[in-house]
Amino acid sequence: MNFVEESMKTLNDHGYKYTRRRADMLSVFDEDQEHFLTAKVVQQRLNQCYPGMSFDTIYRNLKLFEDYHLLESSEVNGEMVFRKHCDPQIGHHHHFICTNCGRTVSLDMCPLDYFEAQLPGFEIKDHKFELQGLCDRCAKKA
Repeated sequence: MNFVEESMKTLNDHGYKYTRRRADMLSVFDEDQEHFLTAKVVQQRLNQCYPGMSFDTIYRNLKLFEDYHLLESSEVNGEMVFRKHCDPQIGHHHHFICTNCGRTVSLDMCPLDYFEAQLPGFEIKDHKFELQGLCDRCAKKA
């Protein structure tokens, strides 16, 4: 099964109907696994097939996909961005996110040990670490 089929099965298992729109939205992320995308970009990519689809509908579905760990999100330049959830076989990792084009690069190192050493007796329940800036391509253009 591919990403879209698996995702639609997950949604169906949780009581959500299969819709072509949802499947096509997920396909946008399956086709572009290198970038975080804004809801506006998703809307633009689907505009030819679904010219009347509202921004709210897209955003609501993106949040649904995130809730079921099909997509992951971050905030870049004050705007929510989404990408296909990383393969769990990769294991724990973080990302560099280009603030211009949304390109993402996985980072192998996690700084959690450094912070745990500074917080003796504390119990860290979760963390998020990402770097943001310009990727090599965007930096060359700047």
